[in-house]
Amino acid sequence: QVQLVESGGGLVQPGGSLRLSCAASGFPFSSYDMGWYRQAPGKERELVAIIATPGASTNYADSVKGRFTISRDNFRNTVNLQMNSLKPEDTALYYCNARRLLLGRNYWGQGTQVTVSS
Repeated sequence: QVQLVESGGGLVQPGGSLRLSCAASGFPFSSYDMGWYRQAPGKERELVAIIATPGASTNYADSVKGRFTISRDNFRNTVNLQMNSLKPEDTALYYCNARRLLLGRNYWGQGTQVTVSS
């Protein structure tokens, strides 16, 4: 059974930091690209960051470049998103994603809420 369990969301003031974590199980984690997406009220879900496999190359949305860092631990089957210099426009439900395009596999977590407000 595939599971992606996000944690680390919460309420933070503008300029603050949060670290999101996603614990994965039920599939060969090291063979999957891992990503974070977000969806704000009234908006479509958008890619925030992705870390590929093999090689751990990364890609970020322009809006978060230089502020967010994605990382993965293939031993602990976790993927993290370090978010610094948070802005109110970063407020959204953040989802963990696992995908393996060649197999047509695409899995989602339930999401963790991030709210940036003073």
